[in-house]
Amino acid sequence: MNQSRYLNFNGELYHTEDALFQSHNRSFRYGDGLFETMRCSNGNIQLLDYHIQRLHQGMDLLKLEGSAKYNESFFQEKIVALLKKNELLGNECSVRFAVYRDGAGLYTPQSNQSAYLLEIFRLDRKINVHNQAGLIIDVFPDHKKPVNALSAIKSSNALLYVLAGIFRKTHALDDVLLINENGFLVEAASSNIFIWYQNTLYTPALSEGCVDGVMRRAIIEFAKEKEIEIIEAQINPQILNEAEEIFLTNAVHGMQCVLGYKKKRYFHRLSKDLWRKYEQWQSELTESS
Repeated sequence: MNQSRYLNFNGELYHTEDALFQSHNRSFRYGDGLFETMRCSNGNIQLLDYHIQRLHQGMDLLKLEGSAKYNESFFQEKIVALLKKNELLGNECSVRFAVYRDGAGLYTPQSNQSAYLLEIFRLDRKINVHNQAGLIIDVFPDHKKPVNALSAIKSSNALLYVLAGIFRKTHALDDVLLINENGFLVEAASSNIFIWYQNTLYTPALSEGCVDGVMRRAIIEFAKEKEIEIIEAQINPQILNEAEEIFLTNAVHGMQCVLGYKKKRYFHRLSKDLWRKYEQWQSELTESS
């Protein structure tokens, strides 16, 4: 992923090397905010309505004001303008939209008004189940994810994921799985997880503390429409030794297969077939809209 030359900071375009905020910025000081990561293909923002709904829900939870202005027309206008400024309109890109609480204050803020930072990154190539051999994963053992209402949002406070990323890199893994405070599977470091076991597809329930992923939601809604059974459940990590297939989902890469966990190896026939059908379903929805 390559950083673009320009970004949008509260409605103004700046070069990526420009100084943008001071040390009292609340996102910097306290992680007081949240973000959305979206995929943009040829100017089309995928699953935008899901991203907007999750953003608004997260802002409401964090008592951040001003969510109404972050609507579909706002994102279409700002993202397309930034793509044009960076000469990336016809490219595959990742879009990061961060919202934080503006103004001063210590732990108790003086204002709940929101401010934002919009960035675009060019994707070098499309990575998903169609062109990858599969990921090698392991469980991140050092820290557990808390289970509460904040667990479902993409918070600016991401220390757990940073430490998981360090563990992944140190052990030469492609990804790691997180465990919640009760010892059950939650998600991967930047993706949701689906597990094919005994002819049933499972994914951790939101009540287990996983991020409410937009691609997770899309896959579940697709499966329900096509009468494919998906069970949102409490999942013991032991299933990793017995599962037939595992795949990960997020908004940027769509679906990625898992090849191995420790000495266990997985098939990915179901994953590839499911993703092909999902892409066809999305294409039909786009044509009919």
